[in-house]
Amino acid sequence: MLEHGGNLRDAAQRFGRDDWLDLSTGINPRWYPVPTLPGDAWHRLPEPDPALAAAAAAYYGAPLMLPVAGTQAAIQALPRLRKPSRVAVSAPSYAEHAHHWSDHGHAMTLTPYAQLDAAVAQNDVVVVVNPNNPTGALVPAAQLLQWAEQLAARGGWLVVDEAFGDTAQQHSVASHSDRPGLIVLRSVGKFFGLAGIRLGFVAAHPALLGELADLLGPWTISGPAQHIALAALRDTAWQAETRDYLRTNGDRLRALLAAHDIRSGGTDLFQWWAAPEPEAFWQHMAERGIWIRLFKQAARGVRLGLPPDEAGWRRLQTALTEWSK
Repeated sequence: MLEHGGNLRDAAQRFGRDDWLDLSTGINPRWYPVPTLPGDAWHRLPEPDPALAAAAAAYYGAPLMLPVAGTQAAIQALPRLRKPSRVAVSAPSYAEHAHHWSDHGHAMTLTPYAQLDAAVAQNDVVVVVNPNNPTGALVPAAQLLQWAEQLAARGGWLVVDEAFGDTAQQHSVASHSDRPGLIVLRSVGKFFGLAGIRLGFVAAHPALLGELADLLGPWTISGPAQHIALAALRDTAWQAETRDYLRTNGDRLRALLAAHDIRSGGTDLFQWWAAPEPEAFWQHMAERGIWIRLFKQAARGVRLGLPPDEAGWRRLQTALTEWSK
């Protein structure tokens, strides 16, 4: 399997400590407060709740949404719904897309963001992570819709992964996802800080959502996950407060890095930069109990998320000061 952030057991085994400040995932460190669950959430088979799909459609602004066991489930399943195709995956970006499109007989190429426009004319499927993970790069919604129209005209797909899109909703194309050929992935793991419940949503044309649902099978979302997500998606007060919190702390992280001569880019949830010595920086932080994400290949650099509290901010500032000396 590919390596991902949040692998604290690996960190503990490698560095022999258990006092980690985990900044490796870009997940909101202040997760949605889980409500009390009814007993039958654990007892009953988790049949699909139409209210959950409706709440997701309202929150994300999409005509129709299919709940899935994290966007990862859709990433793994979508390549199985097409005959062998020419596929361009934005690079650098979340590595699972390229990993799964390279299977199932597809001809997959990694395509830099600057070359995506040309790739639309040469491929059957184009996958764009927007905002990009790990760099935070954004493609305007108008451009994405133009690409989707071009691809759909010849039976192609534009897959847009908006897992980090909650703090950049103005760039979302989910509201247009009822048109053929446009597929949008959304996650409750990042903004809501609920990665552990394994829940995401796919917005697409009804016919494609039906095919995807048949492929994934029954009972894909646990009963507890459905109850928790329904509360989170309807809690507009918490959402507004959290956007303010993430905006303030995203600005704080950018400013802290800039104060140590680090020019970074990203979102309100994380920052990334092409560090000249990424392995050395990662090692420096790990030795101080700060777990960040090291990228060794296409996006050679480092990414770190928001500290959860003032103690975490102080630890990060101290480690950055020691690195700058």
